[in-house]
Amino acid sequence: MPEFTYVARSPEGALANGTIQAPDRMAAIRKVETETGGIPIRVTEAMAKAATPSRRKNPIQRATPSDHAGESQAGASQETLPLAQLFLFTEQLAHLLSAGMTLDEGLAILVKRLQQPKVQAVCRALHQGLVDGRSLSQAMRDYPKVFSPLYVNMVSAGEASGALPEILNRLVTHLAAVKSLRDRVQQALVYPSVLVGVGILLVVVFMVKMVPQLTDFFTSTGQKLPRPTAILLGINGAITRFWWVVPLLAGGVALLRRQQRSTPEGRQRWDRAKWHFPALGRIPRYRFYTQFARTLSTLMENGVPLLKALELLEEISGNDWVRDRMTETRHAVMDGASLSGALREEGLFPPLFLDMMAVGEQTGRFAETMEMVANVYERDLDKQVQFVSTVVPMAVIVLIAGMVGLVVFGILAAVFNLTSGLHGG
Repeated sequence: MPEFTYVARSPEGALANGTIQAPDRMAAIRKVETETGGIPIRVTEAMAKAATPSRRKNPIQRATPSDHAGESQAGASQETLPLAQLFLFTEQLAHLLSAGMTLDEGLAILVKRLQQPKVQAVCRALHQGLVDGRSLSQAMRDYPKVFSPLYVNMVSAGEASGALPEILNRLVTHLAAVKSLRDRVQQALVYPSVLVGVGILLVVVFMVKMVPQLTDFFTSTGQKLPRPTAILLGINGAITRFWWVVPLLAGGVALLRRQQRSTPEGRQRWDRAKWHFPALGRIPRYRFYTQFARTLSTLMENGVPLLKALELLEEISGNDWVRDRMTETRHAVMDGASLSGALREEGLFPPLFLDMMAVGEQTGRFAETMEMVANVYERDLDKQVQFVSTVVPMAVIVLIAGMVGLVVFGILAAVFNLTSGLHGG
């Protein structure tokens, strides 16, 4: 029977290496997983001349400082990846590991298969980390802007439990839900933004280019202009003379916002105002509710302790005021409060959300309940997105039509006045 040499990482993080007999390489990988309870990193068929008299595998060896030399020497990379490319990397690696390949082989294949240069660079660095004796999660920590703490901790949990392929598949599902949610929100806001920009540009061009040409004609007649036309010409004069006020005000607002966000107190005030902003503030709130519930469900399903899960969830809001409320919640849970009770004190979540969470805590089916909560608020988010994408464009179109109508009315009033004057003459 063929003999295979292997390197595997135990659930405790130690490296194990040795030899094993199996009919083929796939059977050898499965046998390593079964006998060591770890994750195979490299499994290769031993050459006949390299066989030793003893066929016993070597005992598990703890990682030495030299094993982690790469970890201590490697600095945190500032490399970033779009969410779509991170999703592709996770999905492909999950498929390869589920098919029976080792981490070493899977990452080597991804270096060749994935064409994006940034993804290739990350795969190459992760592969080198394995060669240096580090775990996959340890290598991922060198890329904090690619792999979030939540991502890395779930991979670490998969390595410790020996269920890395399953964890990666759950990450694929999680990333797909996050990407779908983000895309829907962005698509809902793009159309109104484009309409506002085009409408403002249309009115400005009309006032700056067309109205001055008509002004010369009206003033040359010597007749008194109607009040709507005079107001229109006054607005045109203000735009042409004081156009610099608009960029000056915009720059002042941007500078004020930057100064406000330069201090913790200013960031708190600004982020709290954004959180409670009427109408449009509902979309980021419902997006946070959905992502919070779904992520918490995923973490609890994978055995992450509640306090660690709350620590990871503090980073998903992107809002300093919300982050501080989440920190206070975690401290309250540490002191013995229930999660639903602690969140109720902070006033972040609506009563329905907290009531459903409390039911999950009482029934012992917390992860399933939070997944159900995520589905409920995702439907509510879709309704909010549909409302914004329907009502806001209509309001913008009506506003633009009103502005253009006033301009046209001012011009036609002067034309009618001129025509009646000519008839009177």
